[in-house]
Amino acid sequence: MTLCLFFDRKKQVDVAVLDFSQAFDVVPHRRLLGKHRHCRIDGLTLAWIESFLSGRSQRVIVDGVCSGWSPVLSGVPQGTVLGPLLFLIYINDLPDCVTSRVRLFADDCLIYREIHNPEDQLALQKDLDILEQWASKWGMQFNPSKYNILSISRSIPLHRFYSWHCTSERS
Repeated sequence: MTLCLFFDRKKQVDVAVLDFSQAFDVVPHRRLLGKHRHCRIDGLTLAWIESFLSGRSQRVIVDGVCSGWSPVLSGVPQGTVLGPLLFLIYINDLPDCVTSRVRLFADDCLIYREIHNPEDQLALQKDLDILEQWASKWGMQFNPSKYNILSISRSIPLHRFYSWHCTSERS
């Protein structure tokens, strides 16, 4: 169900707006390829993706002075058509670990739940905690400074403080 339908039905919905920190830079290549295998992407396609990711190196140039070359072992190449797709494949299982609804777009994540009572708010909080655990398990981080809670309602909403990365925000 979309957020607009909740509003049209005069229901409260609490939404957590999340953003991955340095999303495209930190995806570990080995784990990414493992997720491709899990999605049954194999054979020549997987070999092509592995070739696309491997053998990359980088260096820094400041005021004409160059650092040495270093291998790139994580991240998906930005500015490519394939980069965002690889990132989405990497985070595609995130919605499976929570009971709230999730929308993913590039490095942004919305998690939301229709709120009828305080138990629904506790369930959303539990899902926020689970997402933090998921991110830690997969070598990702959410940016706490871009975390926001939005409560959408046509009536007086139930208020609750949600916590995220040692921050609290009231809906």
